[in-house]
Order: sequence, then structure tokens, then C-alpha cells
Amino acid sequence: MSHKHNYELNLHWTGNLGQGTVAYDEYERDFVISGDSKPELIGSSDPAFRGNISKYNPEELLLAALASCHMLWVLHLCADSGIIVVDYKDKPKGVMIIDQNNAGAFKEAILCPEVMIKNNDRIEDMSEIHAKAAKLCFIANSVNFPVIHRHVVKIAD
Repeated sequence: MSHKHNYELNLHWTGNLGQGTVAYDEYERDFVISGDSKPELIGSSDPAFRGNISKYNPEELLLAALASCHMLWVLHLCADSGIIVVDYKDKPKGVMIIDQNNAGAFKEAILCPEVMIKNNDRIEDMSEIHAKAAKLCFIANSVNFPVIHRHVVKIAD
């Protein structure tokens, strides 16, 4: 049986400097993402595309979606398996290629989760947990590029 989930956000471009898009260099790439009862997320394009470096860009948001989806599955699977996670960090990386037509596409994303667990005897099980999480992550299942996983497991004192 399949289940359908619907998602909705609000996106508002805030980069109109008064004349709209009269010229490529006459507007900012800033935007605000909002949702019901959620804080606003302030974004822009990558500085390479005339964006604001102090704001998240769509490429970073894609990496955040991939990494957080994987993390949530790992936590779920660990809880179901009796593995106690006490800390989880990731520093995802992505490679985007721009072709001769200026069309960009991610070549790959690399997730580098560092998971600290209490169960010294379950370290070996974490590879299987990460592999299963990789197959279950709906964000990773929705992209057309490889999502590589390089996890590290540490034992809590």
C-alpha cells in the first residue's frame, strides 16, 4: 500500500531593487522561504551567480535535504535496532558541473556522517544501518546523481 504526502512552501523573491529585472546586474538574487508556523529561511544564489554569500543557496539547501533525510533514517533505524545514538554530525559536499549551455547539474553528493553510539558491540551493524538508510531516503531516491556515503562511527565514553 502506498501513501501520498503533500508538501507546500511559500517562496518570495526579495531582490527587486526598484526596477525589477530590467538588466541582469540590476537585481539581487535574494529570496525568503516560509511555511505555516515555521521560521523563515533566507536564501540567495551562489556568489558565482551574483548571490549573497551570507545566505543559503539552492545548492546548499539540496545538500541539507540529502544529509538530513539520511540522518533521520539512520536515527530511526538505530532506534528500531536498539543502537543508542548520542551524537550525529555531517559535513556533506556536492559537485555541480556547468555545461556549455550554462545548465548546471550535480555530478555527485558525498555525505560524511560521524555518528557517536553507546553500543560498543554494535559498531559493525552501523554499515548496514547506513546502507539501509541510503535506500530508504526519499530525497536521495528523487535525485538523478550518486549520493555517496562515507560514515564514521565513534563510541561514546
